[in-house]
Amino acid sequence: MEQNFAASLKELLKSEGGNDDDPLDHGGRTSRGITQSEYNHWRKMNGKPTKDVWTASDAEVKQIYYDDYWLPHGPDFPKGLDYLFFDMAVNAGPSRAMKLLQRTLGTKEDGIWGPNTNRALLAANPKQLVKDYTVVKKAWYKSLKQKRFINGWINRANDVQAAALKMLA
Repeated sequence: MEQNFAASLKELLKSEGGNDDDPLDHGGRTSRGITQSEYNHWRKMNGKPTKDVWTASDAEVKQIYYDDYWLPHGPDFPKGLDYLFFDMAVNAGPSRAMKLLQRTLGTKEDGIWGPNTNRALLAANPKQLVKDYTVVKKAWYKSLKQKRFINGWINRANDVQAAALKMLA
C-alpha cells in the first residue's frame, strides 16, 4: 500500500503542526513533529552538518518520516491501517506502536513484526481493527497520566481513527 504514504503524511502533518519548543514536552524543540535530536542524527547520517530543526526543508521532513516511521511496515498494512500505525509510530515510537498493535491483535507484545503478528493482521477485519487499536491507544495515553497533553492525544486519536476509516472506505 505504498501509494498511501503521501495521503498519510498529509494527515500526519495536520496533527504534528509546525514548530514547537514546549519545555514540558519530552521531545523538546521540534518542527512538524521531528525533534532536534532526530534531525541532527538524520543530517549526520547523510553527511550533512547539523542545523536548527526549524529550518528543515519539507523534503527532509518527508524523507525522515518515510525512512524512520513509514518503513519498514507501512507497505505491509492495508490502506487506512497504514496511516493509523504510522501516526502512532510517530507519536510514541515504532516499538510502542507495534506493541499496542500486538495487544490489539492478541499476539505477544514484543514490539517485533513477526509471523504471528503478520498472520493476525491479515486475519483481522480492517475496520474493526482501526476501532480496536484506537481504544488501545487511548487507554495507553490515559495510563501516562499527563493532564497537560491528554485531551490533545485523545482528540488526535479520534481524528486519526476518522481519517483511517475514510481511507478504508
